Amino acid sequence: MKLIKAVIRPDRLNDVLKALYRVEVKGMTVSRVHGHGAEAETVETYRGTTVKMELTEKIMIDVGVSEPYVEATIDAIVENARTGDVGDGKIFVLPVERVVRIRTGEVDSAAVTPVK
Repeated sequence: MKLIKAVIRPDRLNDVLKALYRVEVKGMTVSRVHGHGAEAETVETYRGTTVKMELTEKIMIDVGVSEPYVEATIDAIVENARTGDVGDGKIFVLPVERVVRIRTGEVDSAAVTPVK
């Protein structure tokens, strides 16, 4: 089992979600986050003061999947989040020791996207 954390552009979210549904990955958490990567810093004027805006708005998708779904999940995100510009985001893949579905008590692979 893996936890896949993807940081993407907000405007790419709908395309990424559609792609994840197509590969049968449906359970996820989506959060608005702010971060700093290699994007060019923007400078804005606020009340006569020049302010350097260093954090950009992003979307973080957290999804737990069983091993057979890892590559399909990564591919779906990459293919639908990529614009080719700096700031497209990152995907982190982390090992998961244990998962428990609270509603049913199912554990591990049975508690995440089912194994094909």
